[in-house]
Amino acid sequence: MRLAFIVDCLRSLKAYKDTSVAIMRAAQAAGHAVWTIQQEAIHWSPLHGVCAEAVHLEMLADDTDWFVEVDRHVVALRDFRAVLMRKDPPFDIEYVTTTWLLERAEAEGARVFNRPRALRDHPEKLSITEFAHFAVPTTVARDAAVIHSFIDTERDVILKPLGGMGGSEVFHVRHDDPNRNVIVETLTHDGGRTIMVQRYIPEIADGDKRILLVAGEVVPYCLARIPRAGETRGNLAAGGTGVARALSPRDLEIASSLAPVLAARGLLLVGIDVIGDWLTEINVTSPTCMVEIAEQTGFDAAALFVVALERQCVAAA
Repeated sequence: MRLAFIVDCLRSLKAYKDTSVAIMRAAQAAGHAVWTIQQEAIHWSPLHGVCAEAVHLEMLADDTDWFVEVDRHVVALRDFRAVLMRKDPPFDIEYVTTTWLLERAEAEGARVFNRPRALRDHPEKLSITEFAHFAVPTTVARDAAVIHSFIDTERDVILKPLGGMGGSEVFHVRHDDPNRNVIVETLTHDGGRTIMVQRYIPEIADGDKRILLVAGEVVPYCLARIPRAGETRGNLAAGGTGVARALSPRDLEIASSLAPVLAARGLLLVGIDVIGDWLTEINVTSPTCMVEIAEQTGFDAAALFVVALERQCVAAA
């Protein structure tokens, strides 16, 4: 099969740990042709429909020089067997526009994973509200009075923007923090931006667990991202350390409940975040941690994903 991956700038990807690279390597190992597309190259015309300049890669084992460009030309997205949207957030208006274009490509015959409408319908922070019985106590607001009332009730909270990633702009605030007013003002842009506020979970010290769901199947290992000393953020991008471990009964309960629901909506790959016994996020844009799990446990989630993708493509043929 000829597969197209919409990814960030190739030179920015860290091949030794990047999940998109792992999936592309697994796809090539399974005999598929790997092509990549940059988000800004996607366009529509009445003559060709949704198309983009695509680059055919030969994947290499070396993590420094990890690919060789074989070919490059403009291709209609419907001419690929599958198109995989793996662009990192921010989930801004350009991201939304890309999902609209990808939805048009679907109408023209393209097979896109994760489904564009599902990407729009599952904002990574807000989606937990659908599964509130698993979620940590949370409020979503931009009104300072609502936010401060929640802080007064919970006493110890985490504040974060809705569109960020990697722990960016995440604040741990206690009810008596002398800076809480300015933090709320800054994060909400003085009431102009909606944010999420969640009860602080002390079990973050044991790790922010990333659990992968592949085509409705739960990967049996998670990556616990453990904060460095003095930090409350476990994100690897914020200096956290990733430790793979088997899922706990509670982890499995949450993941098994969400997996079939999300898969039925066209979300082939999902990464849910669990701290302690609480669901905190549902990541659908570009879930990560496959490489670390494979290195530490031998479980190849990238290969599992490629098999699931093959099945989806056969079923759609």
